[in-house]
Amino acid sequence: MARLGINEKSLPFELSWREKLAFAKQQGFSFIELSIDESDERIARLDWSDNDIFSLLKNSYESGVSIDTMMLSALRKFPLGSQDPVLYDAAYRMCQKAIILAKKLGIRNIQIAGYDEYYHAKTALTRENFIENLQRVVDFAAANQVMIAIETMDDDFINSINKIRKIKQNISSPWLQAYPDIGNISAWPQVNPGEDLTDGFENIVSVHVKDTLVVTENTPGKFKNVPFGTGNVEFLGLFKTLKRLGYQGTFTIEMWSERDKDCVDQVKKAHDFILELLTQAGILIEVV
Repeated sequence: MARLGINEKSLPFELSWREKLAFAKQQGFSFIELSIDESDERIARLDWSDNDIFSLLKNSYESGVSIDTMMLSALRKFPLGSQDPVLYDAAYRMCQKAIILAKKLGIRNIQIAGYDEYYHAKTALTRENFIENLQRVVDFAAANQVMIAIETMDDDFINSINKIRKIKQNISSPWLQAYPDIGNISAWPQVNPGEDLTDGFENIVSVHVKDTLVVTENTPGKFKNVPFGTGNVEFLGLFKTLKRLGYQGTFTIEMWSERDKDCVDQVKKAHDFILELLTQAGILIEVV
């Protein structure tokens, strides 16, 4: 039996944590994915006091909805592969803090974006720095029994599970795995998403679920804010692939609707759309 969750940035921004957890439960979600994005407000969560952490844990236990995963997208601002020594070290320190926070909150894995560099040029050095810095992160994560999961991205550097497996050839650790985004792997014409899921199945620890528009010779594709059912992702086929493979992990719906006026409606529609397709594929989802 699998579990269906939702990323925090899908939920109404103005809600307190108690309200977010209650809302997620009302909509049928088993867990929320914590967001540590590039904003100062969310980066500051890495320095939460034990009282802050206990408060969230208390609300989580009382609601019955857990915080299973963390999205550490702040690494776009502090890339692991940066050629700037200050940013390079800041990225590692950020990951250390994230790992300690995850350990205290009982978060199962930390999703990191598969970028060596985001805002600046990619070079042979940024690739090497990424692998070198990631090794330090994985070593620290292993010591704290927290999984590091690389997401397949909207970027050619790591846009498939196969490329994550190549990174793993350089970093041999069970604490480094894959967090495929089925929307992202479906958007790249050079990636066959069904084959990618099959070939990389042993490394999958969680799955992001969103719709995307495919990259073509004339268009850059679209990787965010594509309403479910209007993009090119073949959800039923890919869910059936995961069912055949015996996947029992988590599915996380990913949207960026937290400040939209119709946020509540978007969340409801997304839940019902994905649950129906998972059911058609024969994947049983935990009832909250």
